Amino acid sequence: MRRISTLGYSVKQGMKSIVHNRMYTAASIGTMTACLFLFGILYFVVANFRYLMEEAETTVGITVFFDSGITEEEIGEIGEEITNHEDVDRLVYLSADEAWEQYKEEKLSPELAATFGNDNPLENSASFEVYLKDVEKQAEVVAYIEGLDGVRQVNDSQSFADMLSGFNRLVGYISAAIILILLGVAAFLISTTVSSGISARKEEIGIMQLIGAADAFIKGPFVVEGIVIGLVGAILPLAVLYAIYYRVIEYITESFDNVFSRMEFLDIQTVFQTLIPVSLLIGVGIGFIGSYLTVRKHLRKGLIGD
Repeated sequence: MRRISTLGYSVKQGMKSIVHNRMYTAASIGTMTACLFLFGILYFVVANFRYLMEEAETTVGITVFFDSGITEEEIGEIGEEITNHEDVDRLVYLSADEAWEQYKEEKLSPELAATFGNDNPLENSASFEVYLKDVEKQAEVVAYIEGLDGVRQVNDSQSFADMLSGFNRLVGYISAAIILILLGVAAFLISTTVSSGISARKEEIGIMQLIGAADAFIKGPFVVEGIVIGLVGAILPLAVLYAIYYRVIEYITESFDNVFSRMEFLDIQTVFQTLIPVSLLIGVGIGFIGSYLTVRKHLRKGLIGD
């Protein structure tokens, strides 16, 4: 019962402090909302960028050519060994006849192609196109395939794979830096709000200290205040972001039609099943930590009740 009573007191006093310091509260909620709104936009960009990069990675293939005179059965065995590798997603077989038909269609005029008659100058060009689960594993897979019997040559796309990996890392670093800055600003504003609440109730808190009130009892209302600010500051941007997500995607595809017209973006359920818990956790976490550390600092320094 005592714990329930303490909790009730903390909630009541915390809500009163929010109303009493409504200007600081509004500023904190506004800042938190702005920070998490920008965080949400950043998450839209990063999540969709990573999704597009993953889609691009699935098109980065390793081309495998075979020794001359190899049989279809031996090719099938090589394909089975490649498929069994843990980093291989799938492979596509292109026969010599299919390679020649493809080459004629892309490179030769009908008249020039007709001069070859039934001859196939690419009779030893049957190949596998190997696609990986993780493009960063390309070098390992290439080395593995080159060691297989019957493999004559392996053409990789290491430079393109390195470029994709580099983009992913760069986006990760930039995102982390921006998020840390936004969270720092939000924590500072909540700390300021809690400090103003401490100043407003300084005499009351000093009396509570004199009669032996525990620090946890004193901290409670301020922690509640910070959590409520963080929670409201997280819910508001989530509602706005949910309403505008498709409009943002539509704007991007229309404004940059030449770049994004053929690309697919993440659906709203996939995005928000991660964004909602993360944003709520960030909002409540910053509210709790910011308020808790602020009031603890004041208690330790003896600034309350002087």
